[in-house]
Amino acid sequence: MGCGGAWRPGRRTSPGRAAALLALLAAIAPGSIAPGSIAAAEPGRLAALYPRDGRRDLTGPDLDRYKGAGVLWCRRTDGVPQKAAAAWLVADPSTVVLNAHNFRDRRLEVTRSVADCYFQIGGRNYDFAPDSLRLGVASGAQNLHITDDWAILRLAQPADAAPQPLYDASALPTGDVALPVTMVSPAGHENYRGPSSLESCTIRRIDPPSEGGIRRARHDCNDGYGGSGSGLFDEAGRLIAMQSASSVMNAKNAYDAEFHHGSALLIEGDLRAALLREVPAGGAPAGRTP
Repeated sequence: MGCGGAWRPGRRTSPGRAAALLALLAAIAPGSIAPGSIAAAEPGRLAALYPRDGRRDLTGPDLDRYKGAGVLWCRRTDGVPQKAAAAWLVADPSTVVLNAHNFRDRRLEVTRSVADCYFQIGGRNYDFAPDSLRLGVASGAQNLHITDDWAILRLAQPADAAPQPLYDASALPTGDVALPVTMVSPAGHENYRGPSSLESCTIRRIDPPSEGGIRRARHDCNDGYGGSGSGLFDEAGRLIAMQSASSVMNAKNAYDAEFHHGSALLIEGDLRAALLREVPAGGAPAGRTP
């Protein structure tokens, strides 16, 4: 996945941009989120994307503030469960939001069955309802992009946990910005020592709307394998975006809007509309960012 969505063959690309495109494609591959993957073999695994690394462990008060934070666990071929990615209860205690690339590759081939996975929150495990997977890609799509890299699943039974309220990020301006955010990573990162993390960082640019009327936010939050689905929260503690992919892991390069950045999709457009349809009658999804 490149800086304009799916990379299209035949498009002229500079060597530097090609490297960035390949890095982002690797970052969105489902295999990249598995513990014991490439990152585990890197001598600098406790590294970061940027020279500054402000991540710290999540605490109990953090989880109270950033409600709905959970983890997707999936079984390997030998049946052993492993942590796969971040996932969120949103708007309803039975509704889970996460990245589509947990189950599809960039060409939309099936890589993992939902039946092999479960959702963990508050120390309890919950199975997904059969046939409840809703993908963000449009009918007839051939590639997975940053802005349609979302999926919704229903739990077989409601979780005993408070969901994250559903906000509308559509009022955020498009273009170069300096929006302070907190990246919350309940599944942690391979290049961070703790099981989960939190970091104050900044959204630097919001692209024009793309797939499903959703915009990509380019940010300078540190990321690592396992960080897919991490939530980006504004200063009011509202979930405004979900992490999709990042540039070269562990590079410790300065932020660059074209070649070295993180990419998240804003909670708006088709994603927010799909979540609204999941809210039971009488439910209160919440409001809009000012």
